[in-house]
Amino acid sequence: MIEQLERDAASDGAAAEANTGVSRRSFIGKVFIAAGAVTLGGKTVAFADDFMGTESPEDAPQWAMVIDLARCDGCKACTSACQAIHFTGEQEWIQVFEETDEGGGRYFLPRPCMQCENAPCLNVCPVGATYRNENGTILVDHDRCIGCRFCMAACPYGARSFNWDEPENPPGASLAHYSPEYPVPHRKGTVEKCMFCAHNSRDGKLPACATACPMKAIWFGDLVRDIATNGLETVKLSWLLSERSAFRLKEELGTHPRVWYLPGHGQDAQTVTSE
Repeated sequence: MIEQLERDAASDGAAAEANTGVSRRSFIGKVFIAAGAVTLGGKTVAFADDFMGTESPEDAPQWAMVIDLARCDGCKACTSACQAIHFTGEQEWIQVFEETDEGGGRYFLPRPCMQCENAPCLNVCPVGATYRNENGTILVDHDRCIGCRFCMAACPYGARSFNWDEPENPPGASLAHYSPEYPVPHRKGTVEKCMFCAHNSRDGKLPACATACPMKAIWFGDLVRDIATNGLETVKLSWLLSERSAFRLKEELGTHPRVWYLPGHGQDAQTVTSE
């Protein structure tokens, strides 16, 4: 199927690459979006939803997220969508904070799990319940989690939650097939967090937060193929980060988050703080 698509795209692939800096071949090379169409520099390109296939670990996408603070209006649609798809109840795996910049202006800052490359949570887990999958996403194996909460204490972003009581698992959650990539149904005495909707990316879909955002402020990308989309626009990930002077939270800690922010109201790495 890939070879046929490459042949079909050969005639106009060079033009698309010249206009956008992203070739159609990079899409055909199994990127990460569901079947449909995207607009590249004013040109609509259709493509298939066969991004995951049977690729080897070295070819696996390395997921990253970019959040545009200029677009975020604090509506919390991302939070609601996450709660709905994961049946989290009152827990918020992606929280939206209202922040103040140096000039006294207010803006909104969504905070998912940072999916750190040097993850403190992973380093302190005594039983190996917290681990990194082949896509660089930090997951929690609730069959192993003993509820010690060392990971919560170690996380400098406050991105983890603990089930102190027996979670309310509605019918949809109770009948779900549990896996660390879709940690439903929920369990008492265990830690939970955002996992970039790993179950969605396996099926060629964007995370629920990115899909639900009406402002298209959340981009999801692959560091390996250097591409990112918000479901409406598709660009080179490196271009997006450099062109908009992207920054990461608490970079001085050396955690190397895979979540970047695009400043929109004068924020930078020094002026932004997260609760």
